[in-house]
Amino acid sequence: MTHLEPQVFSDYLVRTRWFGGKGRPFNVTGFRLVGEVPGRVQDSPRVVIHLVQVTYDDVDAAAPDAVELYQVPLAFYEHPQGRLDHAFVGWWEDPEHGWVHAYDALHDREAMACWLRSFDDAATQEHGHTVDPETMLTFHRLPGHDLDRDAQSMLFTGEQSNSSVAFGEDALMKVFRKVTPGVNPDVAVHDVLTRAGSDHIAALYGWLDVLDADSDAVIQLAMLQQFLRTATDGWDLALGSVRSLFADPELHARESGGDFAGEATRLGEALRELHETLRESFGSQSIETADLAEQMRQRLAAAETVVPGLGEHHAALAALHDRVAQLGRIEVHRIHGDLHLGQTLRTSKGWKVVDFEGEPAKPLAERMLPDSPWRDVAGMLRSFDYVPHVVVRDREEEDPEVDAQRARRGQEWAHRARNHFLTAYAGGELSETQRILLDAYVADKAVYETVYETRNRPTWVDIPLQAVARIGAP
Repeated sequence: MTHLEPQVFSDYLVRTRWFGGKGRPFNVTGFRLVGEVPGRVQDSPRVVIHLVQVTYDDVDAAAPDAVELYQVPLAFYEHPQGRLDHAFVGWWEDPEHGWVHAYDALHDREAMACWLRSFDDAATQEHGHTVDPETMLTFHRLPGHDLDRDAQSMLFTGEQSNSSVAFGEDALMKVFRKVTPGVNPDVAVHDVLTRAGSDHIAALYGWLDVLDADSDAVIQLAMLQQFLRTATDGWDLALGSVRSLFADPELHARESGGDFAGEATRLGEALRELHETLRESFGSQSIETADLAEQMRQRLAAAETVVPGLGEHHAALAALHDRVAQLGRIEVHRIHGDLHLGQTLRTSKGWKVVDFEGEPAKPLAERMLPDSPWRDVAGMLRSFDYVPHVVVRDREEEDPEVDAQRARRGQEWAHRARNHFLTAYAGGELSETQRILLDAYVADKAVYETVYETRNRPTWVDIPLQAVARIGAP
């Protein structure tokens, strides 16, 4: 693609919310056109998808995070579109289409209509997919749902790592911005759980992928699923519960009108059922806990170079890792991998779990590996712990007595939510092995959080450090 300068994409990437390299020195070291989205009708724009390679200058060229690949869908118009000025990427002379004005396609309803028509057309094909024989751009559809091909699109503005577009009240499309050759866990897990009839996810309707010209591996570009329009974000629901409690700090958590214990119980039950379906659908295997403990030790050692405050807890954490190593073999299977309240939705029909991509910082191959379900449980427990801290920091007053009272009530709220969730998930008391694993995974998650907070919100690092201290307490 000699007609395009790399600077066009460099300037575009740094303006987006989803580019993971903001603040890092980088160069666009390659880009290619992977295909044109079909479904075009008269007067609609051409919608083309590029893959842009980014190379960072602040790490060794052989480092795993030295090179990243981003998906950039563009809508081509012959003339400027004033309504899309905010999404303008650039203009240039295209060898096939002449001078074009290029816009971020996800901001353009006309461009998004091409995607929707393409997904709908795939349902009518014999094998449930349509393939461009030249580019191998393929739209896949699962049976059982008819799309409203006239629905208008709406881009969600809150997401960061990906981009999501709703089509009316019918469907939601997630476009993966940072992509990797190989099957995306979000698509793979939703595919299996949808076919299994799980009640705890938004059903998958279809996905878009392309064959990577270099490796012959599939690159999954987008997924289309059920739009849970009236759902409430689990994190927002929990924040509202704590705010209700703080409205009268004399009340105990169990006395508050916004008590979260019932929701925590239902969420624990939903996660248990989801894990059962994942184990049945993907199968399970066993691993040596000595290997698991060693991984935790390595993460702790790396974290201690970033967070000096972890040093005083090293002995207690090392003792916990030793107890994990002595457990022998444990069962593992496919899990969520990055579970917290922000990955849940409360609907009129119960709790739903979303975003099965796994921890973004991990390589794709590692995110696909089976793990202990206690990692998911630990992630949710840590999320409960964060909620009151966030509300307290948002509402700090000059009266230290009020702040102290709210802090105590917040601790009650978190303790109550954790206990109800854990009891519902486990169905009773934990065995000694389960308790050791849970403590270790909670500590592992809190150690990860100390690094994140040190790098992004240094004044918050005491939140996970307090959790680490509790783990090491007698």
